[in-house]
Amino acid sequence: MPSPRRSVEGRPLGVSASSSSNSPGSPAHGGGGGGGSRFEFQSLLSSRATGVDPACARLRASESPVHCRGSFPLAAAGPSQASPPPLPEEDRMDLNPSFLGIALRSLLAIDLWLSKKLGVCAGESSSWGSVRPLMKLLEISGHGIPWLVGTLYCLCRSDSWAGREVLMNLFFALLLDLLLVALIKGLVRRRRPAHNQMDMFVTLSVDKYSFPSGHATRAALMSRFILNHLVLAIPLRVLVVLWAFVLGLSRVMLGRHNVTDVAFGFFLGYMQYSIVDYCWLSPHNAPVLFLLWSQQ
Repeated sequence: MPSPRRSVEGRPLGVSASSSSNSPGSPAHGGGGGGGSRFEFQSLLSSRATGVDPACARLRASESPVHCRGSFPLAAAGPSQASPPPLPEEDRMDLNPSFLGIALRSLLAIDLWLSKKLGVCAGESSSWGSVRPLMKLLEISGHGIPWLVGTLYCLCRSDSWAGREVLMNLFFALLLDLLLVALIKGLVRRRRPAHNQMDMFVTLSVDKYSFPSGHATRAALMSRFILNHLVLAIPLRVLVVLWAFVLGLSRVMLGRHNVTDVAFGFFLGYMQYSIVDYCWLSPHNAPVLFLLWSQQ
């Protein structure tokens, strides 16, 4: 009796598709071969039909998208294989600081170190603690309240138009200095040095902040005002400049301010006089103010 015709793989041709689908190697049965085994088997069949080496066919099957790991779409990947979210912009700036940021941090570190070294009168137990009363006397000489009270007193006692004009502008300059320093201190809010003792003369709410130094701005403003509107001998002019410089240095020695606070204070006071000189008050552009003081 003739044997039934068999296919190339040795299976009878009359076998139904259901029996093949229920075979252990089929995907529906859940066997270990799966779609990859069927793909490899079909590759072997095509290699026999075309005369290709089976080893090359296996190599191609291993390089197929079914066997290549990670070739599936990202939508099918689990949450563990998802790409990490990008870093925020501020974190990238911290990881890769700019040259300007490095320079500013270095300048701040040098400022704090130098201010602490120069704070030799910050306390009674400091290296120059015995000079502290003299430094506090210099502090009072640069305070805004004595200057305002003295200017108002001289303005009330003055009987010449030229003297009233100079004193009026000096009073305007002192008010401008107080307003600008208080505004900048409230915006920057830099704390005073840690070694500072809060025993200042007549402090306000903004005096707990350090930047800029109000004494330094007032020293630069007053020294420039005096040198431009008073006729003084050369020794007195040198004494005025020396007073402004020593007053600014005393702020660092007492531990009230850092070096950059005093440096910016000198610059701000210098510019404040330029503003006062540009907006100079006179009987021609502000006659109401001078008539008010003349009636008194």
